[in-house]
Amino acid sequence: MKIVVVGGKLQGVEATYLAHKAGWDVILVDKDSSAPAIGLCDEYHQLDLRIEEPKLSEIFQKADLIVPAIEDQVILNYIQKLADREGYPLAFDSSAYAISSSKRKSDKLFTQNGISAPAYWPHCGLPVMLKPSDLSGSLGVNKMFDPEQLKSFLKKLEADSGDWIVQEYLEGPSYSLEVLGFKGIPLTLQVTDLEMDEGYDCKRVIAPTILDPSQEKRFREISAKIAGLINLHGIMDVEIIDHNGSLKVLEIDARLPSQTPTVVYKSTGINMLTALNDIYVRHRIPVLTDWSGQKTRAVIYEHIRVKGDQVETLGEHIMAGVGHLSYIEGFFGADEALTNYQPGASSWVATLIITNATRKEAWEKRCDVIGNIIKHCHLSLYVDSVPND
Repeated sequence: MKIVVVGGKLQGVEATYLAHKAGWDVILVDKDSSAPAIGLCDEYHQLDLRIEEPKLSEIFQKADLIVPAIEDQVILNYIQKLADREGYPLAFDSSAYAISSSKRKSDKLFTQNGISAPAYWPHCGLPVMLKPSDLSGSLGVNKMFDPEQLKSFLKKLEADSGDWIVQEYLEGPSYSLEVLGFKGIPLTLQVTDLEMDEGYDCKRVIAPTILDPSQEKRFREISAKIAGLINLHGIMDVEIIDHNGSLKVLEIDARLPSQTPTVVYKSTGINMLTALNDIYVRHRIPVLTDWSGQKTRAVIYEHIRVKGDQVETLGEHIMAGVGHLSYIEGFFGADEALTNYQPGASSWVATLIITNATRKEAWEKRCDVIGNIIKHCHLSLYVDSVPND
């Protein structure tokens, strides 16, 4: 089977990794010849999609499934129109994405349907979080404590006509959950735990979750409700924060996410790409393996950067602009790694994928991996970046 992945950044890396785990060949399309997923794919085409439609259409004809791994709305609209016209199997729910790609639209959906989410300024106190409405994850996110600084920002925002969200800052652990939808029928997957760096970018994903079973049940109910409200046909991830026992939805994204699908696959054996193939090609509800109880493995998925005399755990943004990545098994004791590492290099990054029977054993193994890197690369310092509260 062949899939075409459109976009070679972090979502493209995720799609390529999962496709290879399914035994599929990957054709990657991206205009940037330095995109990280190029080092992982089987075939690469450098295309500017908006001006090379005949070539793109020729590539799409080879595909059993097309997976968009970009967040450029213009390009997504273009691909959707081409797929609709030619009948190409595109794994994308444009209606759901139109809601989830706007924090303002999704927050309105939550408010109208009694789904708890962070309050908007001025109906909350300081500090507040500033977020661009149309960017996902931690892109552009900033925390503000000072009322005069906030007043100045809001005044500038009004002059610039920018669309920013100003919401209350909430403390507590964050969690993620993917939902598959078949004609609006929701199917929730495994909850994963998220840990952030100083810029609120996800640096580490862990499974299985430590979320209380009753809260996990509530999280699934909330996510299934949202999937039903947007009539999800495809995939969506939901991120929440547990603020003093109250679950609040931070954001939703109706597209294949990065990071968490790999963790769910390594922990449960569920491959979200094969599930999307069930939905968009076989036109059926995905058939999933039983991953309950003792059948799950503990997983730690973590991004590190070696630079100078230190190794640091940071958010996934460090993986985006480093050129082609390679897939390596047994990397300094990790099960797998996606990395630009070269022997003797003084600066490199890696996504470490580590599994074991329990979370405790996985963490011990992970610490051994960090220790091996420090020893082999003659480093003197390890830094685990955390939010600056």
